[in-house]
Amino acid sequence: MVWSMPSEQLQLLIAGYVLGDLSPEEMAEFEQLLANDAAIAEEVAKMQKALEITYAPPEVAPPRYLRTSILDANKHQSQRLSRARPQRSFSWVQAMGVAAAVLIVALGMSNYLLWRSLQIQAEMPQSKPLTFALQAKDANVSTSATLTVNPSTLEAKLIAQNLPALPPGKVYALWTVLQQGAPVTTDDKNAVLTAVFRVDANGNALENIEVPQVYRNQDLVAAVAITVEDASAPQRHEGAPVLIVRV
Repeated sequence: MVWSMPSEQLQLLIAGYVLGDLSPEEMAEFEQLLANDAAIAEEVAKMQKALEITYAPPEVAPPRYLRTSILDANKHQSQRLSRARPQRSFSWVQAMGVAAAVLIVALGMSNYLLWRSLQIQAEMPQSKPLTFALQAKDANVSTSATLTVNPSTLEAKLIAQNLPALPPGKVYALWTVLQQGAPVTTDDKNAVLTAVFRVDANGNALENIEVPQVYRNQDLVAAVAITVEDASAPQRHEGAPVLIVRV
């Protein structure tokens, strides 16, 4: 008998079959293997039996001699301890068997659940990066900025170019302006402070930032803008946009 797939993958399929957690395609594949290989059917039966023992260990009647010992113990108090030792030994063996079954099933289920989790993650579509190109309102001004967002991780890169140098006590602030009615707390301009940054002597900046969760639903974003704010309280949002892009 030769299995057509690695034994580890086959064990995962068996675990999924016993738990009833296979996809229709996996179920069809496994049932074909099951029909053609009696050894696989034996593995399924073993795992089902182990699972049954885990949750409902079978009742085992004590041997006849042990039953007699127990009855005699009620009449002869002095002999109870010596006659009870076989019962404790029997219970210990049974408990060890149950514990071993639990361990086998737990390890199998753990490996199977990990495999399924990795499989689901691999099947999930990867979100495409979002790019926002901010421009000055005056077309003759060469300043610009680009915000590139990964919606899955909410990590973003902000690149600003040719922005004017600011006096001490001033900073640039990046704002996410939301659509009306978006389920997010905003300021009175319907915006969320997203980042604060400064530029170098050439007016350039490169910042790796984290953005709000609204970027996972682009329909909630109305615009992205950059303003000049007081460094001590940029959240006041007192400046007018120097760069902006409307979505």
